[in-house]
Parts: sequence; C-alpha cells; structure tokens
Amino acid sequence: MKTIIIEDEKPSARRLQRMLTELNLEAQTMLHSVEESINWFQNNAHPDLIFLDIQLSDGLSFEIFETIDINSAVIFTTAYDEYALQAFKLNSIDYLLKPIDEDDLAKAVSKYKERLPKQQSVTLDFNDIKKLLVNPIEREYKKRFSVKVGQHLKLINIDDIECFYSENKGTYAYTSEGRNYLLDTTLEQLEEELEPHKFFRISRKFYVNVNAIKDMVSYTNSRLQIKLNSYKEQDVIVARERVKDFKEWLS
Repeated sequence: MKTIIIEDEKPSARRLQRMLTELNLEAQTMLHSVEESINWFQNNAHPDLIFLDIQLSDGLSFEIFETIDINSAVIFTTAYDEYALQAFKLNSIDYLLKPIDEDDLAKAVSKYKERLPKQQSVTLDFNDIKKLLVNPIEREYKKRFSVKVGQHLKLINIDDIECFYSENKGTYAYTSEGRNYLLDTTLEQLEEELEPHKFFRISRKFYVNVNAIKDMVSYTNSRLQIKLNSYKEQDVIVARERVKDFKEWLS
C-alpha cells in the first residue's frame, strides 16, 4: 500500500508519519507545498492513500487536484471547523481535525482498509469545498456562562475566564477577577462548547485560555507548568502526552 502525506508544517508531518508507523502503515513520501506536490504527481505513480492538509504554504491543496487527475483515496488533516467539513465528509474517506488524535487516526485508517476490497475511487467536488472555505459554516461557541451566586444569576463572559478545572466531581471556571464559579457542566461537555483556537485541554483536570498564559516552564517527567495571570490555587501542568499537541496548538 503506497501512502503519502501532504502537509506544509514539517513537525506535524513527521508526527503524523510516526503515528502511522505505530499503526503499521508507512508513509513513503512527505510533500510540503502545492508546487512540490504537482511536480511529484507528474513524475511518480500515484499512491493508494493521501493524508491531505487543506491549507499549504503556497495555496489550497485543491489546486493540486485541479492540475492533476488523481483518483487516490483521501483523508483530510485540517484545522478547519468540522461543521464546514460535514458537507463533503462522505466524499472522502474521513477528515482529522488538528491536533490529530491517535484514536481518530486509527479509526480513519480502519475505515480506509474496510473500503479496500470494494476498490472504490474517491470523487471530491473541490469547487464546492473551496466555496465552503471562503464562506465557512459558522459554528457558535460559548460566549458566556450563567452561574448561580446566592439567589442571583451572574453572567460570565468567556474572555474573562482564565481556566476551567475539575475538583471533587465539580467543574469550575476561574475568572481574571480571581473568582471561582461552579458550573453545571463537565470538562468533556466543554470540549464541544469552547473555541478550539482559544482554549486547550492540557490535562484531565484543566482547560486553559491562551490569552491568560503568563509563562511556561519545564516541569518533571517532560511536562510543562503553565503560569496564568491570576490563577495560583494549584499547579497547572500540561500532561506529558499532551505536551506535543499543546506546543503545536500554541504555534
């Protein structure tokens, strides 16, 4: 099985290559731009499977398919919102939102292997996809939370929250005013409600707001300690297995 990765961020490409190796799927070639990819496809046998980033350094990767007639199976790797991608999900094998989760990758590879006996080619309507990227479907993320304070309800703006954390089976929001508020939700539910470019889950216990990060220092066992502007009640530690994804998210 011939597999290639088209990804302009070389650290991300190498990480994906390592993850595929662990799944016993070798990516023989890594390409990093539209121009490089077009030249490669013009001079090489086309692969069975492509892991395709949408936004490359010199343009959208769809330009490759507008120039070269390619019938390879495609798994998208992208930072674009999943709701915009729903419109063409069925036309590709799958899509993976960055930072790529190991379980999601394994499921996508499994889905591809299940299709192999059918020998079905993948047809993608790239013009429709490009329209979606120019005018993406808006996804509404949480802009505020309502919390009970005594007999009153208080509204908390999402930008005022430095972090979310779990403690004693409760989920709390800590604000820049130095106040803790108990929320009627869980960290798992927050994953669907928080803007992914602003909040990152660094561990089972903490979500942090990128705008509240004051400092980051090395910590034991290859971890990172986060210093927030106001929150000082507990050590805010990036779990070891999340450090790589966290660094990629920051960049």
